[in-house]
Amino acid sequence: MYQKILIALDMSKMAETVFNHGLSLAKQELNSQLLLLHILSGEEENSPLPIPPDLKEMYPAAGNDLTLENWKDQWKAFEKSGIEMLEAYQNQAKENNTKTEFQQIYGNPGSRICKIAKEWQADVIVIGHRGRSGLEEFFLGSVSNYVLHHAHCSVLIVQTN
Repeated sequence: MYQKILIALDMSKMAETVFNHGLSLAKQELNSQLLLLHILSGEEENSPLPIPPDLKEMYPAAGNDLTLENWKDQWKAFEKSGIEMLEAYQNQAKENNTKTEFQQIYGNPGSRICKIAKEWQADVIVIGHRGRSGLEEFFLGSVSNYVLHHAHCSVLIVQTN
């Protein structure tokens, strides 16, 4: 049923549950394959400040910690931890004899997930939902809601417990 499964991951605690759901789908089909996708975005919980650090003069309350070099170091560490996460999940999938690749790209999470899914011709997208609602969802948005309404394929939304 689902041969090409895109698993959209972030670095939250929920990522493991999302990955396990996607891997479970892959195990049900012979010759299925996974694409593990992490979008580097300032919207993610662990990301460095999305404010360009060279605007320090405009934000004096940020203190002396806001320097271009400091921000670059934080962003490199963020990128590295994303790759390490993807590699760890890829190794788990390969241990289960599932063909797996990964991508880590920059951008708006919802639109990038939909774009990559279409380009890769995914049969299903597996994504987590943090349970935002009301004003929080209105102001911060919901990546899973965007993907559900804009993806070209089926979407499996994994709920938080």
